[in-house]
Amino acid sequence: MSPAARLRGLKPDWINNPKVWRTEVLAGLVVALALIPEAISFSIIAGVDPAIGLFASFTMAVVISIVGGRRAMISAATGAIALVIAPLNREHGLGYLIAAVILAGAFQVILGAVGVAKLMRFIPRSVMVGFVNALAILIFMAQVPEMTDVPWAVYPLIIGGLALMVFFPKITTVIPAPLVSIVILTVITVGAAIAVPTVGDKGALPSSLPVPGLPDVPFTLDTLTTIAPYAFAMALVGLMESLMTAKLVDDITDTHSNKTRESIGQGTANIVTGFFGGMGGCAMIGQTMINVKVSGARTRLSTFLAGAFLMVLCIAFGPVVSDIPMAALVAVMIMVSFATFDWHSIAPKTLKRMPAGEIGVMVITVAAVVATHNLAIGVVVGSITAMVIFAKRVAHLAEVTRLVAPNGTSVLYSVTGELFFASSNDLVGQFDYAGDPDKVIVDLSAAHVWDASSVAALDAIETKYKQRGKTVEITGLNDPSADLHGKLTGELAGSH
Repeated sequence: MSPAARLRGLKPDWINNPKVWRTEVLAGLVVALALIPEAISFSIIAGVDPAIGLFASFTMAVVISIVGGRRAMISAATGAIALVIAPLNREHGLGYLIAAVILAGAFQVILGAVGVAKLMRFIPRSVMVGFVNALAILIFMAQVPEMTDVPWAVYPLIIGGLALMVFFPKITTVIPAPLVSIVILTVITVGAAIAVPTVGDKGALPSSLPVPGLPDVPFTLDTLTTIAPYAFAMALVGLMESLMTAKLVDDITDTHSNKTRESIGQGTANIVTGFFGGMGGCAMIGQTMINVKVSGARTRLSTFLAGAFLMVLCIAFGPVVSDIPMAALVAVMIMVSFATFDWHSIAPKTLKRMPAGEIGVMVITVAAVVATHNLAIGVVVGSITAMVIFAKRVAHLAEVTRLVAPNGTSVLYSVTGELFFASSNDLVGQFDYAGDPDKVIVDLSAAHVWDASSVAALDAIETKYKQRGKTVEITGLNDPSADLHGKLTGELAGSH
């Protein structure tokens, strides 16, 4: 194969498709416009200059578009990361914050390399639905401050923006409706000199590109011990949000993404962001929904352009961007919130068919996220709740049936189900130690032994019979159960 042919084989199949280019370019522009006020807001939460958040959004988006695993997903400065690192900045200063971002990136690369992304398979669907619904609620709640104590003109502008986004796609989908809404509302407010809050009111936009450099901290063990807890927390929160977002985009687009590559990519992007003086970040679910669900983007080009346009808009078109009314962006985010919420999950028809435990897990996940404003905490709480409900349900699946031989010289106990720490606790109490004949057979051919607790329970049964001068024969163990039983029987404290 010639070098030219090999090069053609490396090109994405959309590279010569003008329609895809138009969709991706316009999607990137819409996301860039929506990123600016959010990045400034998150900078305020972290206690840093707005430029620090904007630089982070620029470098995160550009780097992740190259090294990330999930196409069309947007990574930038986020509120969750800002909340984690705000105390470090407050107590020790910007230098320590930047150092923590770099270390967090290194942690994410390591966690990605050792396969932490595989833990995603243990997150149940009910937690995922709760995560999505909580996300939609948080996106809407974040807009409430922009709609309180504001001039009356803000409300008709928001309503107008929503109306444009609902009805404009019926005319054409060539230009994303959010972009049309932002442009029209900006023209109206500037042209009619309507005094409403604008992007410029959030903070000053940077006038130059970020410059690489090392964090201004002493390179000592004391510095490392100071930043390590914050960096590790940031790494975990960032990975969890990013992997959950990647899974959500997988479902929306019916495509698969490499979660390990995404984990390592997030770490790489944070390391680069730290060296460019940014505050770090992770996947941004709201902006990703704008990109994927509202604008229809599907490639890395939109992610790259979101970051590139962000800097171009700030540096070259700062005065124009500063005049965009916040009402226009609030309308976009309300539409994103509405589109993100899984309305089917709360439909009466669905709730009637869904097991109570599944509904409970979804509600607990939503409540935990909304109460803490932390998506990672909600996912952990929801997953633990789901595991407890599952363990409780499975614990009752281990059944014991007793059959005494016709001649009365032996008794057969047939155990059916999964034996693990929850179900094996009840196992010991289901045998008639005093009333049984001298020979006891325990048939486990319809059971599976999963852990040491089950082996200890079987040992306890044998011991109780032995104390009464009776013999126990355990039969029917499958190979994995026999292997575990053979290794541990008689070796566990308290089993005899």
